[in-house]
Amino acid sequence: MLANVARIERIEPGPNQESVWDYPRPPRLEPTDRHIVVRQGDTVLADTRRALRVLETSQPPAYYLPPADVRCDLLVPSPSTTFCEWKGIATYWSLPDDLGGVDDVAWAYLDPVPSFEQIRGYLAFYAQRLDACFVDGEQVEANPGSFYGGWITSHVVGPFKGGPGTAGW
Repeated sequence: MLANVARIERIEPGPNQESVWDYPRPPRLEPTDRHIVVRQGDTVLADTRRALRVLETSQPPAYYLPPADVRCDLLVPSPSTTFCEWKGIATYWSLPDDLGGVDDVAWAYLDPVPSFEQIRGYLAFYAQRLDACFVDGEQVEANPGSFYGGWITSHVVGPFKGGPGTAGW
């Protein structure tokens, strides 16, 4: 470990908790029947019990929602793209002005690598850019920083990559 990078102290999970330090690298994809709701103001953008979770070392879970359970008619395509070494090229969507005009609130892999084929077209949302996201009725805390889109709930412990000083983890 680099001398100028602080030592990472894994938080021991309690009952019914997971540690992000037990998640694999490369990441694992798994279905979940937890109730996922995404809101902007009074508008429900997504509501599902058919999400997929991506679990990757040091990051809270990212939830990918089937497009049939997302109000895609309320999202506008963005010119933004990013590349993930595990999943491929991500395409982004924004909120129109009447919903706050927020850029790049959701992303999807329209042509993912074969090992992540299950998330093709599924949308994930940045909790830090929206009014509220929920897992089983619990409002999530956004992943620190602006790059990772993981959702922190009482069921997951860190520390979490994404905030200041974590780039070297």
